[in-house]
Amino acid sequence: MKTRDLAYIALFAAVIAVLGTIPAIPVGPVPITAQTLGVMLAGAVLGARRGFLAVLLFLVLVAIGLPLLAGGRGGLAPFVGTSAGYLYSWPVAAFVIGWLTERSWDRYNVLRGTLINVVGGIVVIYAVGVPVLKAVAGLTWGQALTGGALPFIPGDLFKAFAAAAIADVVRRSYPVIERPRRTATTR
Repeated sequence: MKTRDLAYIALFAAVIAVLGTIPAIPVGPVPITAQTLGVMLAGAVLGARRGFLAVLLFLVLVAIGLPLLAGGRGGLAPFVGTSAGYLYSWPVAAFVIGWLTERSWDRYNVLRGTLINVVGGIVVIYAVGVPVLKAVAGLTWGQALTGGALPFIPGDLFKAFAAAAIADVVRRSYPVIERPRRTATTR
């Protein structure tokens, strides 16, 4: 791995941490935070591998006790609480967003990026977060969806659009993701 890659990974872990300083909005068992914007940006700007590693680095820093989550939370407690599933899904979401972005690199625009962020940054996160919330909090499926998905949808759609718009500007002005290489076939 190049030094530049390590710098990008550290930078986006820091971006996610800074987004944690924006006050969380308590809406139920899981607060609304700006940190999922950082997860979407990590995948959309860095690609699958580096985006995954940036989010994983952030979560390791949280696990060792740094208060980087919204509200100043850190340590191991968030990884076993009601928001655990959302945290576990973040590296996967960044990977999916990055992988899809890499595959559509030549056709990437804000609309395509928004759709990619919805798939990776909303569907993937909810698919992991809601079932874990249900299990940890002892909720019914309806309660888990009402408390762990529905309040987040408007904000997450905005974050998906914002991340796509930022990633599109970065792609055009300072591309971090390299164009996928085609392998030459010899006969």
